[in-house]
Amino acid sequence: MRQQMIDMVYSVQDEICEMISIIDQISCREDIWEREEGGGGRSRVFSGGKTFEKAGVNVSVVYGTLSPEAAKTMGGGQKLEGDDLDFFATGISLVLHPINPMAPTVHANYRYFERGKGEKEGSWWFGGGADLTPCYLFEEDCKYFHNSLKNICDKHEVADYKKFKQWCDDYFYIPHRDERRGIGGIFFDDLHSGTKQKCFTFVEDCAKSFLNCYMPILQKRSVMEFNEENKRWQQIRRGRYVEFNLVYDRGTSFGLRTNGRIESILMSLPLTSRWEYCHEVEQDSDEEKLLDILKIPRKWID
Repeated sequence: MRQQMIDMVYSVQDEICEMISIIDQISCREDIWEREEGGGGRSRVFSGGKTFEKAGVNVSVVYGTLSPEAAKTMGGGQKLEGDDLDFFATGISLVLHPINPMAPTVHANYRYFERGKGEKEGSWWFGGGADLTPCYLFEEDCKYFHNSLKNICDKHEVADYKKFKQWCDDYFYIPHRDERRGIGGIFFDDLHSGTKQKCFTFVEDCAKSFLNCYMPILQKRSVMEFNEENKRWQQIRRGRYVEFNLVYDRGTSFGLRTNGRIESILMSLPLTSRWEYCHEVEQDSDEEKLLDILKIPRKWID
């Protein structure tokens, strides 16, 4: 399973990066890195193109020994001792921040984790998901994105779109703002129902379907006209993105606790963002329409 997952994440990284290169007509910066405690990864970041302000697609394959503090936050539900503190983790993580404020930011992450030899009950699990973060609300985009994810979930007995959608709304919540980071998608963690192979097949389907979920939306919105006020609002929303990732995101915390590569961990942050003191939106504006959805998530599909 370790090798299956490694092969899959590298293959998906190649496919997504090839598409970004075609769209933006630029090459990425690629860093092959090693982790002193064990393993490493391949980070690819694009900037300076015509479509994306910043786009990053990272793969990591790391292993080592968990500290007792880090182990307490891990899944599996089993008491950790001895060899169970040894871990293996691999996954792909990507964030695409478009230049055009009408085009949404998108994030996806799919990962596999083992403790010890991955043979005991609760010693292995999969996690991940994909979510959309628009600055301006286009309901047809939200419905398309969610419907695409639901279609994937419906093909796999280990998946539950309704549960994963709610999980996503709850996870990407910014308590001090009382709002979500975006309009959601799916999120799941500690997935170990059924067999490893059934869980892997679901995660593989999600990862390989990413471009189909996002590209039609990007193609429509990246060519729309926008003005300076639209761009200013985009920068404010990206400030919220930063707040969530640095304060609440578990992936960021795990990377920092396990001595991960800092540049790769913080790759998800936008190139630029903005914080305005006591910023308020106009009543009945497009900006307010988005905030209403972020405060009270909507059921996008039946």
